[in-house]
Amino acid sequence: MSLKDRLGAPEILVAPGVYDGLTATLAAAAGFEAVYLSGAAVAYTRLGRPDIGLTSVTEMADTMALIADRIDLPVIIDADTGFGNALNAQRTMRQYERAGAAALQIEDQTYPKRCGHLADKSLIPAAEMAGKIAAMADARRSDETLIIARTDAIAVEGLEAAMDRAERYIEAGADVLFIEAPRSQAELAAITDRFKTRVPLLANMVEGGATPMSSASDLERLGFSIVIFPGGIVRAQARTARDYYTSLKTNGSNRPFADRMFDFDGLNAQIGTAQMLTLGQRYEVPDE
Repeated sequence: MSLKDRLGAPEILVAPGVYDGLTATLAAAAGFEAVYLSGAAVAYTRLGRPDIGLTSVTEMADTMALIADRIDLPVIIDADTGFGNALNAQRTMRQYERAGAAALQIEDQTYPKRCGHLADKSLIPAAEMAGKIAAMADARRSDETLIIARTDAIAVEGLEAAMDRAERYIEAGADVLFIEAPRSQAELAAITDRFKTRVPLLANMVEGGATPMSSASDLERLGFSIVIFPGGIVRAQARTARDYYTSLKTNGSNRPFADRMFDFDGLNAQIGTAQMLTLGQRYEVPDE
């Protein structure tokens, strides 16, 4: 089922964050129907840097292609600001679509952007953002490839201004609406009251961020169609990695940490090593 078709279902779509082939494989094995390739997660893991616009379109497209080669699920990919003007946004659409993306999320911050839950963001004019959305719609090869329009205006201009911007983005051709960082349940409800009958809505759950953490079922009742948990996997793995390295340095052995790790065979089972070796044998040419 395409992402576009899935959004026609009444049940909310839960898309966990991933950043490489391994996390995508594990998310698929857990039973999720789609995943979210987070620019922040790529910055955290590939660069060891914060989400302040340091990742490039090429790094994201390369990561997207590796994930698409590993799983069959729809991938929603973070396109940041489109990496420039409307022509850059068109190029981003073409690159990401070729790499296998099912949906691109573009935002109305200035470039370079910063994480939607950091302070001191700045915005481009709404008309410029609308132009980027229209340009991306013109560039996509398939109507099945969705454009998710994100506005960061709540923190800069307030909720009403954010919703006014969202109206313009819908008119420009956005398929899904993402109003970033509502600060309360009341603001979440105000967004769904205004838009839920008109366009699918995306909610973003960031541990420790500006938006109160809500369950998928609660967000579904409000009227959201998608909820992403973009950086949760990195925060979980970073905590585990810190504890692992501390344990290894302290003990000079992995034995005290063994119950928190896959062993050699356990990891190979997760990534399908035996199945790949068996598949490879099908193509071996027998000796004559």
